[in-house]
Amino acid sequence: MADLVKRLVPDDLWELFRRVVPPTEVVRPQGGGRRRAGDREVLAAIIFVATSGCTWRQLPPVFGPAWPTVYRRFAQWSRARVWARLHRVVLDELGALGELDWSRCAIDSVSVRAAKGGPLTGPNPTDRGKNGSKIHLVTDRNGLPLSLGISAANVHDSQGLIPLVRGIPPIRSHRGPRRRRPEKLHGDKGYDYDHLRRWLAQRGIRHRIARRGIESSQRLGRHRWVVERTVSWLAGCRRLHRRYERKAAHFLAFAGIAAALIGYRRLSKRGRPSPL
Repeated sequence: MADLVKRLVPDDLWELFRRVVPPTEVVRPQGGGRRRAGDREVLAAIIFVATSGCTWRQLPPVFGPAWPTVYRRFAQWSRARVWARLHRVVLDELGALGELDWSRCAIDSVSVRAAKGGPLTGPNPTDRGKNGSKIHLVTDRNGLPLSLGISAANVHDSQGLIPLVRGIPPIRSHRGPRRRRPEKLHGDKGYDYDHLRRWLAQRGIRHRIARRGIESSQRLGRHRWVVERTVSWLAGCRRLHRRYERKAAHFLAFAGIAAALIGYRRLSKRGRPSPL
């Protein structure tokens, strides 16, 4: 089991996670009792569920903690926004190493079918009206996710631009102060609205958005393929292939886990996390 846990949660990732996980006071019942499952083992089990796409009940017993324990810890950490904080810590490390390229960011979305319904689901116009949700994301020039959000599948892409750009956290830079604004933002015809162009311009963000009826989104292909590749990276988290979570916060949590893992893979190629 130790080898499996260490493979799913390497030492560097565990160090990053320890920065954001809330401390837990361990209280043993009188007369002893079962030892509290370790956070690293639980995190490995959660990552296994996220990447394999299995249900909580299908979680192999090899991890140690039983699936109800893993699910309760996942729900607890989701309420504490641990996954968003982990994603931000990974982005800080990447920014400090100069691995984030703000010169040409891109925005896009992907729809997935919602198997059980719940908040932030709706008829998907691209899937014969089947109930679904949509993942919105902004990436840097290298395809690293900077900001994520979810909505019902029938929400227009344009409604996600402002919340996503505002949702980019202040991220450490290799040199200079933290930054959170792209120099330029690329988008397809779904974002072709003058009020969005004005909003971006007021914030000093140049834009390259395809115009409906004038130019094809394919002309942006040499730049937008990066965010489309990131969508395929998100699909590596098989739990995002279809939304099984009734709670929107849990579906967003899996998206946050996927984004943190994408960033961590890039970070692991550069070396150990730097001290704060």
